[in-house]
Amino acid sequence: QVQLVESGGGKVPYGGSLRLSCAASRNIDSYVMGWYRSGPGQQRDLVASIMYGGSSEYSVSAKGRFTISRDDDKNTVDLQMNSLKTEDTAVYYCAAMTVNIGTFWGQGTQVVVSA
Repeated sequence: QVQLVESGGGKVPYGGSLRLSCAASRNIDSYVMGWYRSGPGQQRDLVASIMYGGSSEYSVSAKGRFTISRDDDKNTVDLQMNSLKTEDTAVYYCAAMTVNIGTFWGQGTQVVVSA
């Protein structure tokens, strides 16, 4: 089991940037790490994921604006978000995913993009 703690959320104006961080309680080498988000009244959707070694994938809305990175020495995963839009307003969740064990979630961090 792994505990995840997100930080870095807040309020930012349209077009601004934020960097979210996720700290894991143990080694994350064996996990695919990801960031999900849940907007008001919406389901939780994948924003970006990154495998051990750095291979990453992005949602259509995140591609070109967001960058996910991981530091396996520090057991952290970051999400750099640029050119933020009001539709990026959501609670952002860090996830540690494995095929056999399942997914572990952080508690979430709120991001609000103001017009």
